[in-house]
Amino acid sequence: MTDKNNHFDVVVIGSGPGGYAAAFRASDLDKKVALIEKDAMLGGVCLNSGCIPSKALLHISQIIEEAHALEEKGIKFNVPKIDLDKVRNWKNEVVGKLNKGIAQMAKARNVQVFTGVAEFKSKNEIVIKVDSKTQTITFDDAIIATGSRSILIPSVPNYHPSVMTSKEALQLESVPKTLLVIGGGYIGLEMATVYNSLGSQVTVVEMLDSLLPGADKDIVRLLQHKLKNDFHQIMVKSKVVEVRPNKDKTLSVKIDNNGKTTIQNFDKVLVSVGRKPNTENLGLEKIGIQLTERGFIKIDKKQKTNVLNIYAIGDVAGEPMLAHKATHEGKVAAEVIAGLPAAFDAKSIPAVIFTNPEIAWTGLTETEAQAKGIEYKKAEFPWGASGKAIAIGQSIGKTKLLFNPDSGKLLGVSIVGAHAGDIISEGALAIEMGADAEDIGLTIHPHPTLSETFANAAEVFSGTVTDLYAPKKISE
Repeated sequence: MTDKNNHFDVVVIGSGPGGYAAAFRASDLDKKVALIEKDAMLGGVCLNSGCIPSKALLHISQIIEEAHALEEKGIKFNVPKIDLDKVRNWKNEVVGKLNKGIAQMAKARNVQVFTGVAEFKSKNEIVIKVDSKTQTITFDDAIIATGSRSILIPSVPNYHPSVMTSKEALQLESVPKTLLVIGGGYIGLEMATVYNSLGSQVTVVEMLDSLLPGADKDIVRLLQHKLKNDFHQIMVKSKVVEVRPNKDKTLSVKIDNNGKTTIQNFDKVLVSVGRKPNTENLGLEKIGIQLTERGFIKIDKKQKTNVLNIYAIGDVAGEPMLAHKATHEGKVAAEVIAGLPAAFDAKSIPAVIFTNPEIAWTGLTETEAQAKGIEYKKAEFPWGASGKAIAIGQSIGKTKLLFNPDSGKLLGVSIVGAHAGDIISEGALAIEMGADAEDIGLTIHPHPTLSETFANAAEVFSGTVTDLYAPKKISE
């Protein structure tokens, strides 16, 4: 006989932005919900050792850089004195406040929280392990939201105290004099930005020929040019061949830089070469859950796995590995379970890199369009022509829009510049609404703002822009 106290309509494994959103939405839809989290605090990687603490530290980095930039404008501050303990405590307070908020919302919604490691015993049973103790609960439907973790590489002694993943980097135990960042993706560059502003001499090594693979190279180029001045060294088309510990706890690193081998010493090394889904030790093989070749859980547009009452969301269910995608998927899964006509059918998923300047894109990129043979017309507005960008000293940037050449509908948006992550939401909404260049250009944007550049770029496409001069073509 089923114990009613330990039986739930919905069980969610993982309390990250996808997991807690799924649990809360299911509860709001009158389901009895259990939320299982292996760590003591709710919120998952994003809140505790990812999105939120990194943005808190990047805020500090931005203020330091802006203060330094004001010297050219006649305002000089003293060299900042960094109290690392206070910085760390403030960052932890930000995380703790949000932890408390999630716990309070779970309690208000009567979501029962279990702390422990979950493993499927059958298609309707989960065993929760805490140390040597176990507890079994039963359920009608389950949502897997176990997230992802950093990929380690064989050439690096990953458990050496001077080797960090993003999790250790965000703990901010110290600021090394020299730091090697392996990987030029968004996590690596954001952490490099933080440590550079705090005083580290930063070197970045990236295997590919450009930073931030996935973003258009013309967009990345503006950021990369600035970072070359900020960082000690950026090495693309490069590979870390070997890392050896020295007696003084520093690390000797052999780097193959486009065929030329060098050996350099670093106080610390940050490994940031990507993430992989957390599918191990869940007992998925016991219930026949199918995985992709890359280890993600196979799902359909309703977030369903091949097992009818089991769903998967977030990083564990495939790329892009973004918190906001996980949140959306969590709500879809909860609504499908509740019998609502929900499905994941987003036309665009925005991505943001919180460097300085920021990079953001949504919908079709130019690189993707060219690879797939999709016809498009491009319109760009340089931030050197933006009154607001010039006024705040952020003229390095541009807004690029891709349109269908026949209908004029917006296909994609890429932005590099200050607050690009805030502006990109307008692009995502425009794509979802099926807006064309005229819709965007005729929407009155406030002046002076950076968001104006979105309308300006649309006007470039339609030929109505007045903030740039384009000589008329003389007909033959």
